[in-house]
Amino acid sequence: MTVTIRKARPGDVAIVAEFNRLLAAESEGKTLDLAVLEPGVAAVLADEQKGLYFLAEEAGRPVGQVGLTFEFSDWRNGWFWWIQSVYVRPEARRKGVFRSLYSYIEELARRDPTVAGLRLYVEENNTTAHQTYYNLWMTRTGYFVLEKCPLLDRDTPRSSLG
Repeated sequence: MTVTIRKARPGDVAIVAEFNRLLAAESEGKTLDLAVLEPGVAAVLADEQKGLYFLAEEAGRPVGQVGLTFEFSDWRNGWFWWIQSVYVRPEARRKGVFRSLYSYIEELARRDPTVAGLRLYVEENNTTAHQTYYNLWMTRTGYFVLEKCPLLDRDTPRSSLG
C-alpha cells in the first residue's frame, strides 16, 4: 500500500478524534466521551507544544495515525518523543501503514539534534503490536507505567475506581 504522511491540521479534528475513539474501544474496551475527546484533539492540533498528530493517507483518504507528545530528559539533555494514539484502519493493517508513519517520525527525530530518542507504551497483552515494535528495532525498557487518573481525593473508595 502506498501512503503519504502529513502533519494533521486543525481541520482534521473529526478524523483524529474518530481514530482515537476506535483505538480506545478496540485496544482497551473503553468508550471515550466525545465532548471531552474532540476539544482535547482540537487543543493539540492548535498548539504543537501539546503534541502533534501525523496522518497516513492513501489516495487522500486517512488510513492511519500516530500522535506524539514530548518529555524532556535531564539525564540525556534532550527530548524523548512519545509515540501515542497509534491507529490503522483494519483494512489497511499489515500493509506497511504504521511502518511508514514510524519511519517518517524517526527521520524527523534523527534530523533534530535535540531529540534523544523515541518511546511508546503498549498494552501488555497486545503481542502483535509488541512484535511490530521489535521489528522496528525498539527494545523493551525496565519500566512499567503507573498512573493516577482521575485525580481523586484519598477518601474515594478504591472499589469505585473500576
